[in-house]
Amino acid sequence: MIARSSELKALGVEMGTPAFHLQQWVSQGRICLLSSNYELYGDMSARVREVLEEFSAGVEPYSIDEMFVRFDGFDDATTLALARTLYRNVRQFTGIPVCVGVAPSRTLAKLANRAAKKRPEYGGVCVLAGDDEDTRHLLKQTELGDVWGVGRRLVERLAIQGIETAWDLRCADPKTVRRRFSVTLERTARELQGTPCIEMNDSDEPRQRIMTSRSFGRLTGELSELQAAIRQHAQRGAEKLRAQQSHARAVLVFLKTNRHRQDLAQYSPSIVAELPEPSDDSRPILAAAQQALEAIYRPGYRFMKAGVMLLDLVDANREQLSLLDTPGRAADRERSERLMKTLDELNQKMGRGTVRLGVPRQNAAWHLRCAHRTPRWTTQWGELPSAKA
Repeated sequence: MIARSSELKALGVEMGTPAFHLQQWVSQGRICLLSSNYELYGDMSARVREVLEEFSAGVEPYSIDEMFVRFDGFDDATTLALARTLYRNVRQFTGIPVCVGVAPSRTLAKLANRAAKKRPEYGGVCVLAGDDEDTRHLLKQTELGDVWGVGRRLVERLAIQGIETAWDLRCADPKTVRRRFSVTLERTARELQGTPCIEMNDSDEPRQRIMTSRSFGRLTGELSELQAAIRQHAQRGAEKLRAQQSHARAVLVFLKTNRHRQDLAQYSPSIVAELPEPSDDSRPILAAAQQALEAIYRPGYRFMKAGVMLLDLVDANREQLSLLDTPGRAADRERSERLMKTLDELNQKMGRGTVRLGVPRQNAAWHLRCAHRTPRWTTQWGELPSAKA
């Protein structure tokens, strides 16, 4: 269980509950279980971001369902009005219900968002000034485990020092927190005071590495299955690379066995393969990834996950050309750019994965089980609902 509706939460179902524990409720018709639908989630997340960018140029995706938005230079009344308009527009233009939390720091904004989600009186929007009575009241009621970045083990250590709530951590001396714990926790304490310490990344700043990975639908040790998974991950990573106009100098491939299955042999290798030259072409990236996989593969192990990470990224528009470049190599690069552009345009128009390198294996073990997946309404023509007159 990786996501729950409000109704399921009311039944006391915890995150991470195995689906088979709920089969009785399913058979009784009390609940409905749905498979992950990452293609739909990713598309809707992009649409939400487009709405947010109408309000601010400083939009930073934190996860597929959470984003930070920079609001600068507004008084409290204007900020509240903007937040409420943002809340309405996202719902109107995407159909996605959201909650909005506004505060001087990101840690406080996360707590404001949590309050907006859990307390109906906020109407989906909570604005904290950072030094007002509402902020103090909220922090006193917030357990440390609900503060962004404070894990369970850290909660136990802080409790020994008499720090049990977000308010306690806010009131603690930051230098003492740093000395006894870490600079990271000191930043959290200062953020709870309303001092921004966690910088927002420039929304136009390209990522320094790109990773694509996925857990398998079932454990597999077949080389052909792993090759199919790595092939898809490498191509998807190359697509992301081209989208942010970067080139990669190296490719990392990793495999993971299930560390919780102590009855099975454990082996979780990784390896880095250097590309002949920085590239965003799917072909050399795929070739390097497949060679890397063959180098680390060992028979006799059953793997639960595989992935590809593109490393040492450089700006494609600023890449320094080699002094040994020839007109022939320049022409090859130009053909490569045209080919990859055509591939991306076809996949964007017809649906991701329509055109790809290699022959995909149908019903392979590495595919996620999506027996109960909702239709991918927004990205797959074949899954659009039919209307009959």
